[in-house]
Amino acid sequence: MSQRLTRTPAHTPARIVHLGLGAFFRAHGALVIARAAAAADENWGITGVSLRSPDTRDRLKPQGWAYTAVELGPDGSRAQVVEILRDVLVAPEAPAAVLEAMAAPEVAVISLTVTEKGYCHEPATGRLDRSHPDIRHDLAHPLPRSAPGYLVRALALRRARGLGPVTVLCCDNLPENGRVVRDVVTELAALIDPALADWIAETVAFPLSMVDRIVPATTAADIARLEAATGIHDAAPVLHEPFLQWVIEDRFAGPRPRVEAAGAQLVADVTPFEHMKLRMLNGTHSALAYLGYLSGHETIADTMADPVFAAFVQGLWRDEIIPVLDAPPGVDLGAYAQALASRYANPAIRHRTWQIAMDGSQKLPQRILSTIAEARAAGHPVPGLTLAVAAWLRYVSGKDEAGEAIDVRDPLAPELAALWRDYDPAATVDGFLQLTQVVPPALAGDAGFRRDLTAALTRLVQQGARASAREVTHG
Repeated sequence: MSQRLTRTPAHTPARIVHLGLGAFFRAHGALVIARAAAAADENWGITGVSLRSPDTRDRLKPQGWAYTAVELGPDGSRAQVVEILRDVLVAPEAPAAVLEAMAAPEVAVISLTVTEKGYCHEPATGRLDRSHPDIRHDLAHPLPRSAPGYLVRALALRRARGLGPVTVLCCDNLPENGRVVRDVVTELAALIDPALADWIAETVAFPLSMVDRIVPATTAADIARLEAATGIHDAAPVLHEPFLQWVIEDRFAGPRPRVEAAGAQLVADVTPFEHMKLRMLNGTHSALAYLGYLSGHETIADTMADPVFAAFVQGLWRDEIIPVLDAPPGVDLGAYAQALASRYANPAIRHRTWQIAMDGSQKLPQRILSTIAEARAAGHPVPGLTLAVAAWLRYVSGKDEAGEAIDVRDPLAPELAALWRDYDPAATVDGFLQLTQVVPPALAGDAGFRRDLTAALTRLVQQGARASAREVTHG
């Protein structure tokens, strides 16, 4: 009979508060911090915060906040129990307790993985979306709902109490993520208290970071397999690939865990690493997700097993992305592309195309549209990336190639569905180009891009995703 995973929680206070305690952070940042704390024999416990659901808290609490991280390699798996969490709070249940945790004197770092949409900003401009319902709420109430609202109100408490400086560390896939969070937070703070905004600008550090690890969603079957293998029931394990990368700008306001002892990189300039990852990994991941889903492939590994899409993604890297990308120091972009291909093809990682396809309106500006804009400005053709945008537009129509319904998860889902009211590719593209919160101005007014995207979407509708990808690859 299996035993439940359990431990007696440590009573040392947390020095990190993390907003958005999803599977990714537990399989990435939390692991690095746990290893760094052990290597330096320091306390860097984490209080996790769920901004929405109590599910993660309810699964972890009976286990004393411990969980299993399972590495899935092509040749087998390896599991380790992670014991870095000190507590998990659920923001909608106890917003005041979350603010108090963030304003605790011993806290030196507040980190976040709340996904692109969690910053309540306009992806095309990086500005705070003042019309967002959570932002409107947070302007009117001292107990917030949004991640920016929690940061502003917690920093206000820290300022009022005369506490030392703190670092806000974004771990989401946003270009110049630290600057985005800084700008959103200071803009919101200025609307509440201009003096607070000035204090934040002078006192709080917002280093940039780049994170990379494939973390598929955990299923009931995964939990059952882990229990069968170990004899221990863990209600909240996380699964991940062997690869891990965390590049952080070396700009902290105060104490920090020695993450470099656990494999993270501290650098003066994150931007080249960030551009490489967002465009070469996240951009192609999204392209494969939309085209693969439309073609009936459940996972990225399944999509890569299809020779049409394996060739298509190689063409994206070789012909469209690498030519307009500056390599980080010491990095061979061709070798990086081949490493990505191997990671995508790992059959042990069942990363669902539907999971990656979520929130495309928040992801495409930095993952794909920015590359298209730069390439077009340089006179460089990008038919594959244009097809990827067309595939996203077809996906958000809510119907796949067989006419079956697609469960579209996107904060702009109603607006995107409306683009397909007449099921006319040209009209759909025109409507898309008017979405100023998604489309950068350089593309919105580009008649050539409009022409190419309309042709790609028309071809996609007429002959399907697989045939369209083959045509782009082979001409």
